[in-house]
Amino acid sequence: MLPEMILFSVALLCVFAGCLVPNEWLPTLPNDKLLHFVAYAGLTLLAARIADGWGQFACWAAALAVAGWLVECLQRLVPGRGFSWRDQLANAAGIGCAMLATGLLRQTGAGRFFL
Repeated sequence: MLPEMILFSVALLCVFAGCLVPNEWLPTLPNDKLLHFVAYAGLTLLAARIADGWGQFACWAAALAVAGWLVECLQRLVPGRGFSWRDQLANAAGIGCAMLATGLLRQTGAGRFFL
């Protein structure tokens, strides 16, 4: 579980760093909402590897949703950035879709090698 926790921590720091730098430091992004969706779906899938059971997984997912909201709030303090409900919605959609995919993979047994 330690490698998964390290990978999750590094990925979380990368997402937070990308969200909390001034806009002028970033390249032109193709689709900001897609990036939010993929980032939080990826974090949720990593959390699925760490969690021991559905209750713990739900707690991880809820914590990611709260963390996404906090990051959006902190963006108000970053030049050229601001809170966006659409970003928060993309984060939540990524978390929800990853939870659904995890559930389906575990239920069918298809995810036994990587979830």
